Amino acid sequence: MSLSEKRILLVIGGGIAAYKALDLIRRLKERGAAVRCVMTAAAQQFVTPLAAGALSADQVFTELFDRQAEHDVGHIRLAREADLVVVAPATADLMAKLANGLANDLASAILLATETPVLMAPAMNPRMWAHPATRRNRERLAADGVAFVGPGRGEMAEAGEAGEGRMAEPLEIAAAVERCLGAADRPLAGRRAIVTSGPTHEPIDPVRYVANRSSGRQGHAIAAALAGLGAEVVLVSGPVALADPPGVTVVHVESARQMRDAVEAALPADAGIFVAAVADWRPETHAAEKMKKTPDGAPPALAMVENPDILATVGHHAQRPRLVVGFAAETQNLLENAAAKLARKGADLIVANDVSHDSGIGPGGVMGGARNRVRLVSADGVEDWPEMDKQAVAERLARLVAERLA
Repeated sequence: MSLSEKRILLVIGGGIAAYKALDLIRRLKERGAAVRCVMTAAAQQFVTPLAAGALSADQVFTELFDRQAEHDVGHIRLAREADLVVVAPATADLMAKLANGLANDLASAILLATETPVLMAPAMNPRMWAHPATRRNRERLAADGVAFVGPGRGEMAEAGEAGEGRMAEPLEIAAAVERCLGAADRPLAGRRAIVTSGPTHEPIDPVRYVANRSSGRQGHAIAAALAGLGAEVVLVSGPVALADPPGVTVVHVESARQMRDAVEAALPADAGIFVAAVADWRPETHAAEKMKKTPDGAPPALAMVENPDILATVGHHAQRPRLVVGFAAETQNLLENAAAKLARKGADLIVANDVSHDSGIGPGGVMGGARNRVRLVSADGVEDWPEMDKQAVAERLARLVAERLA
């Protein structure tokens, strides 16, 4: 993917998601784009022009009536010098202004004056996003040719608030920018991939279950990265506190058996990437009512049985995908266990993670944290990848999937 020589005008609106705009600047510049920023007065309450300017390596524009910037009608020049105008976060206020032709500050004046394509990444409280006025404005803007990315679903900044309204992640917005500018590289177009993600919950009784510490971050990031390369992606997700990735078909499950059934229902596919930390065992039976303590305090007997092995099932399936990738989370003998898993389960590649306490990964560790360090085990040997954030791991793995399928 490349945005070399592309000029992006980034309008940063006033919302808590403005902090993500700083990462978006970095993601766009990584792809070769020149980024110039405009910040509303409200945006400056969340992030500073100094931060945006340092990351973009350019002047940040904030005022409509700026003697220095407006000596040559600066807002008109800004509106015309970009290849794409990106609004992130696009607040309800900015959407309403453009939909109704209002221009009382620099950002709205630029949006009204530009003939350049506009991409908006909405971000707001779920009730604001669901309000009929916001819906009308979005429909009006889409009819006028404005492109949108997001919003997604998930936890909001306000305590206890959740729903649709989260701004798309910077990598998602960068991929949308590439699509808008025709710069997107889509080597997986026409391909179908199945990804599993997160933990499984195996019920003991109506309130208790057996589970693990998986957050689902890596699996969800891989699903989004594959979709960004053009694949049709089915994500089978266990219980996670993450928004569904955009552009991905998500099947929500609880138990290992439900996950196996959903995976088999999604076949055939070109690739299967099995990231989920599936519980190896489940209680043989689960109580219909909450299990109570006994008078003598003895714990109840908990007989366990083995869960279905989803990776092995698909690795030896009559509809086996051309490429089968498994994950191995180990606390010891990482490479030996991964190599044994590769042979035993019929996989083409095992992505091995050291999840021990002394793995050296930052806060939260691999399971539950934001970073990862993997070793790829295949019939060709072992390939070490450096520590990186999980989104970067996902992008690199998605590229590898595209190369293998080519």
